[in-house]
Amino acid sequence: MIEEANHFSAECAALKSLVIPLTESDFSRKTQFKEWTLNDIFSHLYMGDNNARLTLLDPDSFKAAQNARQKALDGGISRFEYQSQWVNGLKGQALVTAWFESSLETADAYADADPKKRVAWLGPDMSARSSITVRFMETWSHSQAIYDLLGLERQDDDRIRAIAHLGAITFGWTFANRGEVPPGLPPHISLNSPSGGTWEWNPERANSGESVSGKATEFCQVVTQTRNIADVSLKLEGTTAKAWMTKAQCFAGPPNDPPQPGTRYKQA
Repeated sequence: MIEEANHFSAECAALKSLVIPLTESDFSRKTQFKEWTLNDIFSHLYMGDNNARLTLLDPDSFKAAQNARQKALDGGISRFEYQSQWVNGLKGQALVTAWFESSLETADAYADADPKKRVAWLGPDMSARSSITVRFMETWSHSQAIYDLLGLERQDDDRIRAIAHLGAITFGWTFANRGEVPPGLPPHISLNSPSGGTWEWNPERANSGESVSGKATEFCQVVTQTRNIADVSLKLEGTTAKAWMTKAQCFAGPPNDPPQPGTRYKQA
């Protein structure tokens, strides 16, 4: 049993509950995330979840789907146009329903998978456990733009530990993805969990003068690039910790810069 599959399905259920009261016109509103609309976000999540299921259950179909996507993009179609075609023009609550049903299928597929099974993705292959954790992280991070748009504070629970762990172990990836050498060893990480406990990584580095400490939710926001480090209250000590947190990236794909200070926040 892969526990992270349950985290993923729970986060999807929370997101669905968040948007159920919205009108169809609300889904055309632009968020602070690259001006993506809610329709853009749900199309992106829907396609990502479907691909995650394909790479686990039907690797050949996954490869064919990725080849078709790349061919379309090389042909001049935009990413948003491709996504819109992929979801057959679904929008609003109909899109949410289709996405949610697909997400449950993906969660069920991963729940009983071998956690160590290797699956292909957009970057290097990864384990099945890592794959469904990434889907959880993607859902959580893209949801932030919707919470912000609606002026709501998300109430996290301890399932975000999986996202914090993903952030902690991708210290090296942040630099390697940019063709850089880390300026030092990974810092000590000490986070306050939503339930009031303490989560820790790299305990052997506790007295190194390099550390990241504070709220787990804010750490997750920084490593998923939904907040700039300047907009949270995390405490940083040491040049390596500061260099990492200014560009931390726990997700695959080309290097991405975090949002500019003050550009991602809970709107009135």
